[in-house]
Amino acid sequence: MNELSPGPLAWVNGSDAPEKTAINLGFMALSDCASVVVAATQGFAQPYGLTLNLKRQASWANLRDNLVSGELDAAHSLYGLIYAVHLGIGGVAATDMAVLMGLNQNGQSLNLSHGLQTLGVTSPEALDRHVHQSRAKLTFAQTFPTGTHAMWLYYWLASQGIHPLQDVDSVVVPPPQMVAHLQAGRIDGFCVGEPWAASAVQQDLGFTLATSQTIWPDHPEKVLGCTREFVEQYPNTARALVMAILEASRFIEESAENRRSTAQLLSAAEYLDAPAACIEPRFLGDYADGLGNRWQDPHALRFHAQGEVNLPYLSDGMWFMTQFRRWGLLREDPDYLAVARQVQQLDVYRAAASAVGVTAGSTDMRSSQLLDGKIWDGSDPAGYARSFRLHALSDDAPLLARR
Repeated sequence: MNELSPGPLAWVNGSDAPEKTAINLGFMALSDCASVVVAATQGFAQPYGLTLNLKRQASWANLRDNLVSGELDAAHSLYGLIYAVHLGIGGVAATDMAVLMGLNQNGQSLNLSHGLQTLGVTSPEALDRHVHQSRAKLTFAQTFPTGTHAMWLYYWLASQGIHPLQDVDSVVVPPPQMVAHLQAGRIDGFCVGEPWAASAVQQDLGFTLATSQTIWPDHPEKVLGCTREFVEQYPNTARALVMAILEASRFIEESAENRRSTAQLLSAAEYLDAPAACIEPRFLGDYADGLGNRWQDPHALRFHAQGEVNLPYLSDGMWFMTQFRRWGLLREDPDYLAVARQVQQLDVYRAAASAVGVTAGSTDMRSSQLLDGKIWDGSDPAGYARSFRLHALSDDAPLLARR
């Protein structure tokens, strides 16, 4: 897929040569691992002196453990997983973590079961009524307690007047197991990355009620994550890795044919192990929700967008911390900006982007409007975390000193 140009060879042989050339790169079986898989398998890493050994992980908890232990050097990771481990709320001892780049935006879905569909619970209003009138609590699955899917599920439910920690039950299920759990009746709905929501629709096991991009158009999703130790020990390797994945990201979006060939590549047993017919439509932005509606989504899964997707904005990292605070995962306000500056490796990213001709704007923040009308721009994270009607704030501990 990729023609090697002589330019990158200077990185291989000179003072910028990667200190570590064989990288164990973790990923989960999700459509949004695409740029990692393409970088590793289609000739984008070799020009930078890297060999990327892909390591599929069974669950986000496994990926976290392997990243922290050093078994993985870097990984396709949930934004919230990296921040939770850094803050010491991620199920392991606090470890300094790093976000090297954003891997994608959009492309996750919230599905409900066929059982709810037969009861006529096919709209947000109907779900709100059902939750507040039924004696039995519904059970929703997400993929990791601090992950993006938990945050999208909680945010969406709360925006509909449903308290995600009181009105329903929430359980953790690894992405590839979602469909089986739905089929077995163990859950009433889930929030997950593709292709698993599309798979449930294709198997007539329910329908897509909302996409994550309706919650926040062009929201941050997966990142290239690693420990801070890895960046400090192997700075040239970290930069070269970002360069390779940036080039792969750009390649995927160069044409519809490249997207199709990438979807076909992902379908292989060693990656998603799912039919290309299940992966490709939503990968191309073609949505069918299982209720008879079909549309071309203007905010579908994207990997590059001239670098807009890949810049690790400080405000993106800060948003996840505001939601940890909102839902009681953080009992105190961290120094939001200082933590984001520690985690987001903007200097590494900008050096890599410049080297491969990708624009990396000078701004470190961005402004977005979410589905409840709230504007998030990173300017007042503590106030933003407290601004929601539905929350699980725990204010019985002193606030951390804000430096």
